[in-house]
Parts: sequence; structure tokens; C-alpha cells
Amino acid sequence: MQRLSMRKIREALRLRADGFSGRQVAQSLSLGRATVSEYFRRADVAGLIWPLPDDLSDVDLEQRLFPHQPGASARAIPQPDWADVHAELRRKGVTLALLWEEYRGVHPDGYGYSRYCELYTRWEGRLSPVMRQRHPAGERLFVDYAGHTVDVICPETGEVRTAQIFVAALGASNYTFVEATWTQSLPDWISSHVRAFAFLGGVPAQVVPDNLKAAVIKACFHDPAINRTYGDMAAHYDTAVVPARPRKPKDKAKVEGTVLLAERWILARLRNQTFFSLDELNAAIRPLRDQLNNKVTRHLGASRRALFETLDKPALKPLPAEPYIYAEWKLRRAGIDYHIDVDRHYYSVPHPLIKQKLWVRITARTVEVFHNGQRVAAHARTSGNRQHSTVRDHMPPNHRFRSDWSPDIIRTRAAWIGPHVATFVTLLMEKRRHPEQAYRACLGVLKLARNFGNDRLDRACERALEINAYSYSSLHSILKNGLDRQRREPATDGPTITHSNIRGAGYFH
Repeated sequence: MQRLSMRKIREALRLRADGFSGRQVAQSLSLGRATVSEYFRRADVAGLIWPLPDDLSDVDLEQRLFPHQPGASARAIPQPDWADVHAELRRKGVTLALLWEEYRGVHPDGYGYSRYCELYTRWEGRLSPVMRQRHPAGERLFVDYAGHTVDVICPETGEVRTAQIFVAALGASNYTFVEATWTQSLPDWISSHVRAFAFLGGVPAQVVPDNLKAAVIKACFHDPAINRTYGDMAAHYDTAVVPARPRKPKDKAKVEGTVLLAERWILARLRNQTFFSLDELNAAIRPLRDQLNNKVTRHLGASRRALFETLDKPALKPLPAEPYIYAEWKLRRAGIDYHIDVDRHYYSVPHPLIKQKLWVRITARTVEVFHNGQRVAAHARTSGNRQHSTVRDHMPPNHRFRSDWSPDIIRTRAAWIGPHVATFVTLLMEKRRHPEQAYRACLGVLKLARNFGNDRLDRACERALEINAYSYSSLHSILKNGLDRQRREPATDGPTITHSNIRGAGYFH
């Protein structure tokens, strides 16, 4: 029978003495009738009547109501190892009922199931709020940046640069990874994850970040938008990104506690040291990180490393054959020349995708273009030189991508503006391997007539042809600076200065 507090028992005896029935007492105290009747029976057996003696303490009252049975005190009930029970509960599929059955299998005279659960709950309640959460083995990796930073001094210039501290902790074992990076930007964020997975030797089922910009494009309580590159990295490692809910600190309590430990256990010990490179700082962090993982925790009686080897490591997914290569995703629209602009270089796409929005995956060496989830083009990455990388298969027949645009049509429209404009756009197309590669520049030249007029554009093209400046930017500069309006002196055969020291052409005949 569940024991009531002595305060309620005293109140029940008082109400009975005031003439209340057992039913009324049960209703008043929100108790079952059977429970009230049992306590009244025990009080009668013990000879207790209201009012109780003033010197009768709660301990004495309990002993009067529940006297020890002969021989009962001699039986020592085997005590479960609650720290081991707590650790076992983090394994997938393990429940208190299963652990109790195993306990009773070894100790048939041990606690009953309800008492077993009650004692575990009482033991668990003494843990910190962070440790009271149950995290299945291999389930979650919590990641965040510490609030504290570390200064790194450039030995050549003396410039002080601030390094950020990345922290990751597994939910079940608290096994911790710590490293320094220059920034919290997306490349550093992704690289820290790659190194964290390598440090763990496996991949958890979920990664739980905070709502920082490198991870979450749009923070939302119900449906956060994950950064495309971050999601690509997660797909490569076959894991899921589940951001902590905004304004729900308990969702990330695990990493908040680990960040606090990292600041106290690692950064505080480095406060009086001077570092001259990021590698030097990380070299100082690593041994302290290992000490933190090897330290035996007070509550569980085991180190983070021991718990990791027992709980998390067997449950982690294997690492992929190759580590993730950082790739940035950008949304681009294909121009009318079926090329997209990526860092000031133009890459072709299949001509039916003109004016379509396309996702571009950019690595250090490649540029891949995707439409509706399918890769439609791939190029070797080239530096930004305003040139074109064109695949012949991307072109339409006869290099025509739309019926209303062709080299002849462009020349015709240029001739309407002026003869020098027609010559200029013709040379632009002739200097490219494919005329289509110059369409973008030609259309820009034709549009200049809207702002500057046909006459000025024709004179500007004339001047550009004279100085061999065959680009849209040069032509725009001529118009912007009014060079087309400046009068040019005709060239002469003789010297422009008459002087006795200047012999002239006649001297040589």
C-alpha cells in the first residue's frame, strides 16, 4: 500500500473525530475509500485516537501505524546499481520494466516493480536538469559555439584575431569534441562537423544545432528552413539536422552544459597563454579535451570516454567512404544566352532552361547545375574572368536558342542605331568562339541607346573601334565620361612642334 504523508493521516483522524464518515474523509482529502479505511483500521489497532499526543512525532506515528514485522528487519534487500540502470536506459529499446525483470532474475527477493521505479525516480531526481534528460545511445549530437573566444596574435604584424570555439557533445555519453576556428561562417561550421564526425569515428542519427545563421536560414518553431549546404552535408553522412526550437533552451541543455564545461575546463586553463596561430591553439586544446573526456563523473561513476565506448560508439552509423567536400549552393537564373553567372564566369546549361531558376553546387574544382533535383550540367570551375565555358550539346541547332535572336537580327538592330554600332557588335561576336557567347554583351550595347541616344552611342562605338576597346564596359565608360563628345584632332605627317633641334623628315633625304 502506498504510504501517505503523516500530515494527511493526522487530518484524516481529525475529520473522523469531527463526525465525518469514511466516504466524506476520502472526498475531502482526494483519497480512495479503501486507503482511508485501511489507515483507520491501523490507527484503531495502534490505539490512536484524536487528538494525538503533542509529543508524538511523525516518525513515531509512522512506527505506530507500520510496526516492523518480526524478522523483517533482518532481511537486507539487494540494492540496484542506479548509475548502471541510468546508463542502460539510454540504450535503444531498454525500459525500466526490462531492467527490473533482470534485477529480479538475479535477486528474487528484491524490490517489487513499483518500489523499484519509485527508488530510481528518486535517485534520478538528484541529478542535474541536463542529465535528467534521456538520450538514446547514438541518437543525437548537440553542436554550438562557446560564448567565450580566444585571441590569436599574428607573429609578423602583431594583429590580434579572435578565434571561435566549436563544441559538440553526444547525448547519451556526453563525449565531447572541442576545436577552434576563425569564424562561425558556413565553411568553418561545415568543416568543424566533418572533423567532429571523424573524431567520433561514426555518425549519430541526428545533429541538433542552435538557430545560428550558418545552420538555419529561417528560424521557425514548427518548420525551420535548413541551409542548403548544411542539408547537403547531412545527406552525405546519412544523418538528420533537427534544430533546437526557438526560445526552448531545454532542447539544447546538453550542449549548453558542455559549453560551460569547455569554458571552465579548457578555456579557463588557457587564459594566461599566448597563441600565435590557430594550429597552436588547437594543439593546446586537444590534451585538455582528452582530460575532460577521461574524467570520471561524480554522479555516474564513469568517464565520458568509458560511456562513449559502451553506449554511443556501438550505436553510431559508420562514416562514409570519403569525407564531405565543402560545396556552396547558390540560386541562379539562366540568361537568354543559356549561361549562368557564377563568380564572374559564365557556364552553359541546356538551352531549354533559358530564364529558369537553377540551383548551382560550387566546390573548389567543379560547378554543377541542378533543375528540379536533377543535374543538368557540370563544368570545371574557372576563375572569374568574364569568359564563357560552353558545352556544345547545350546549344540549339545552328547555335540558335530563340527564333527572335540570331547574329543577323542583332546586326540589323545595331544598324538601325548607327553603322559604327553594327560594326562594333559584329566584332564582338567574331571575337568569341561561338557568337552566342557575345549575345549578353551585344544586348547591353544596344540598351545603351535608351540612356544616351543613338547618335552618342554611334560616336562612342566609333571611338572604341579607333582605340581597339572591344568590350561593353569600355563602351559604357566612354559614354559615362563624355569622351564621345570630345573633338579629336586629325593626325599629321610632320612634327607638331617647330624647333631648330628637330630635324624633320627632310634631314634623312
